[in-house]
Amino acid sequence: MGGFMAAANGYFDATVVSLCVLTTLFLQTLSNLANDYGDSKHGADSVHREGPMRAVQAGHIQAEQMKKGMLVFSLLSLVSGLLLLWVAFGAEGMLLFLLFLVLGLASIWAAINYTAGDKPYGYAGLGDIFVFIFFGLVGVLGTYFLQAQALEPTVILPALICGFFATAVLNVNNIRDINSDVLAGKRSIPVRLGPKRARVYHLILLAGGVLSAFAYVLLNYHSPWQFLFILALPLVLVNGVNVWRKQTSQELDPYLKQMAMTTLLFVLLFGVGQVL
Repeated sequence: MGGFMAAANGYFDATVVSLCVLTTLFLQTLSNLANDYGDSKHGADSVHREGPMRAVQAGHIQAEQMKKGMLVFSLLSLVSGLLLLWVAFGAEGMLLFLLFLVLGLASIWAAINYTAGDKPYGYAGLGDIFVFIFFGLVGVLGTYFLQAQALEPTVILPALICGFFATAVLNVNNIRDINSDVLAGKRSIPVRLGPKRARVYHLILLAGGVLSAFAYVLLNYHSPWQFLFILALPLVLVNGVNVWRKQTSQELDPYLKQMAMTTLLFVLLFGVGQVL
C-alpha cells in the first residue's frame, strides 16, 4: 500500500519498496515463529486449542530450536532494515536514519513480545492495538515516507485500511480460539468482549477499512479507476456475514485465510486504482 501511494504521488522507488517487502517478510516470519513458541510456552497451544496444530505443540520442532529460529529472523530483519534505511537516507539523513532505526527495533520487539515475552502483550488484550499500529500506520506511512521523505496527510487513510483489515484478520483468529484462550488466561479482545460483541467489533473493523477507502478517493478524486477496490467488496461482505453466523472454531477457521486474502486483493485493487 505504501508503494502504491508513493507511485500515485510520483515518488516510487523500486529498490526501497523491494527492501520494505523483504524486511516485512522477515518480520512476519519472526512474528509467526515467536507466536508458535510463545503460545506453547504460555499454554494457549494446549490440547484444548481448536485451531490448526502448531509446530512446537505437535513436537515437530523443539522449543529451543524455535528460539534459535527467532534469533535468526531477528538478525535478518535488522540487517535488511539497516540496508533499507541506508538506501533511503544515506549518510546525509542520519537523524531520520536513527528515528527509523528506533521504529525498526520497536517492530522487532513487537513481533517477539506479542506472545513470546515474559509479559506478552497479546495475553493482556493489546494485540489489536499493536497490529493496527504496525501493520497499518507504521507499515504504510513508513514505506511512503522512505520514498517521498515527506508525508501527504490523506495517506493516513490507506494506512487505516490496512490497519483495520489486519486487525480483522487477528480478530477472526481470536474469535476462533476464544475457548482455549480463556483456559490459558489469554485476555484477547474477543475474550474480554464475549463472542457476540466480538462479532460486532469485527463488523466495525470491516466497515472502518471500507469507509477509509471511500474517504481517500473522495478527497483525492481524479479518475473512476480509483473505485476499482469496489470489486473486492463482495469478499469483505462474505467475511463479515460468515464470521457473524459461524459459531464453531472449525466453521470459522477458513475465514481467517479468506480475510487475509481479501485484504491482499483489496489493497492491490485499491493501489492499482490510485496509480491509474
